[in-house]
Amino acid sequence: MSTHKVLTPQQESVDDMTPTPGRKAIFFLFVVAFFNTMGMTIINPVVPFMTQQHLGNASNLAVIVGWMISIYGICQLIAAPGLGLLSDRFGRRPVLFICLLGSAIGYLFFGLGGALWLLFLGRIIDGLTGGNFSVLFAYIADITKPEERGKYFGMAGGIAGVGFILGPSIGGLLANINYSAPFIVAAAIILLNIVWGFFFLPESLHKEQRITTIHWHDLNPLKQMVNVFSMVNLRWLLLAGFLYAFPFAILQSNLTILLKDSLGWNASGAGLVLTVVGVVDILVQGVLFGKLLPVFGDIKLGIGSLALVAISYLLMGTVAFIASPLLLLAGVILFAGAGGLVENALRGLSSRLAGPSQQGLIGGANQSMQSLAMIIGPLCGGVLYEQFGHAIPYWFGVLIIALAIVSVIPVVSVMRTHEHLGEEAPAEK
Repeated sequence: MSTHKVLTPQQESVDDMTPTPGRKAIFFLFVVAFFNTMGMTIINPVVPFMTQQHLGNASNLAVIVGWMISIYGICQLIAAPGLGLLSDRFGRRPVLFICLLGSAIGYLFFGLGGALWLLFLGRIIDGLTGGNFSVLFAYIADITKPEERGKYFGMAGGIAGVGFILGPSIGGLLANINYSAPFIVAAAIILLNIVWGFFFLPESLHKEQRITTIHWHDLNPLKQMVNVFSMVNLRWLLLAGFLYAFPFAILQSNLTILLKDSLGWNASGAGLVLTVVGVVDILVQGVLFGKLLPVFGDIKLGIGSLALVAISYLLMGTVAFIASPLLLLAGVILFAGAGGLVENALRGLSSRLAGPSQQGLIGGANQSMQSLAMIIGPLCGGVLYEQFGHAIPYWFGVLIIALAIVSVIPVVSVMRTHEHLGEEAPAEK
């Protein structure tokens, strides 16, 4: 039986009137989103090249990188629900700091390792504490009204997009020094986040909104996913989130390898492509999403954007046969723009369908679904890439995105049922 505290409507009304942290907290969260994303994207162009140094057979690179990313996903799957639940119990602030510290340590192990097993150890440590974004968005949900969360999620995504712009370019440039430099810089950035937050971040989750107790069996990731899937209003959104994240995990694991094999690019070239992703991401999430959301709504925007994501995978896969940088950039730009819309639309819908004391739980569950995708996707993508052709992983993604669109459709009736309430729909049956 879940120990999660259910608030009555009267309690929710009182909690809505409780003073919340102001502009300083929002500003810090945006800073965290910026530096955290920069720290992650600094290393992205370098991982395959650094891993290749420790391989006897370079033809296995796609599978080894796939395993490396999958190990990270396994660790996130184990830890993310517990991190979300712990933030519902003890508050967002301490859990966020623990997550950031783990990421910094993981980057240092990867950057200074010098052996393949140490690279894997770095990804394991980072994965076990990799729930920082789910806790960050739960914090935003704590201090904003339900109808405003989509806007703030979009703003945070836009600020994170700035990190996407700067991170890959910096990583590609630092790789010219050596392949360890991007990881050391990423660790330093994360540590600066912790110092900044220690002095400027107040707690967002009021004590009366926290769950009262946690049993060890409640930290079981499979149990948490079963519990969340029992929430009728949310199960289809969680499935859609998984189906979106699955081919995205494939893309993350072998896009740089595709650039190396099909176009002959190095880490700097890969960094340039990822910088283009960041430019488009910030324009879409920071500017376009806020304008499109009132016009189309979360559901139409999510479905339309998923269709564009499918087209982007088709274009990127074609690069394996037509070695055209322009074709690649077209696919990458389309993916970056549409993907930013999808993520915020699904996140906004999930937040609206969850109660105020469940934002951490839902954030952890969403993180678990993404972690599950990060386990299966890279392994699947590595095998498809090496055994069936470089285009197949991307074209396979088109089919998976089509299933994601189908999964969003049942949410329409759920949202219409609660539309007249003008507030969050209860997540329980």
